[in-house]
Amino acid sequence: MTEAVNLAAIEEIRLLKARYLRALDTKDWALLRSLLTDDMIGDFREMPGETDEALLTTGADAFIAGVTATLENATTVHHVHSFEIRFTGARDAEGIWAMDDHFWAGEGSDLAGRSRHGFGHYHDCYRKARGRWLIARTRLSRIRVERD
Repeated sequence: MTEAVNLAAIEEIRLLKARYLRALDTKDWALLRSLLTDDMIGDFREMPGETDEALLTTGADAFIAGVTATLENATTVHHVHSFEIRFTGARDAEGIWAMDDHFWAGEGSDLAGRSRHGFGHYHDCYRKARGRWLIARTRLSRIRVERD
């Protein structure tokens, strides 16, 4: 890949991640699904001091179902910054993003009235398919979680 092609691809991946986070926060599940490969893996098991195997999902449709069930009645705000993107092939890339997120449980949730503020990193794998970059894997490693 030439430097110009690399820079254009990096910008496409940055926009992909921005849309992914906006889709989560606005509960736009159709948009979210359109940003994922069919075989996407979502891995949110890693939390300081604990691991929850139920937070590993294989397949985009299963991922969307799990995210919908978890976030439908919650308010979330996700921020990422300080990205590192490297290409591992002509149609493959990896990215690491520093992140923080806020979660407020809504009515009907077992956690109603509770909130969480997390800090850590997203570790993503991207694949160019159907003429555009898509998320093939996302893993969240949390460094700290503050809870109410």
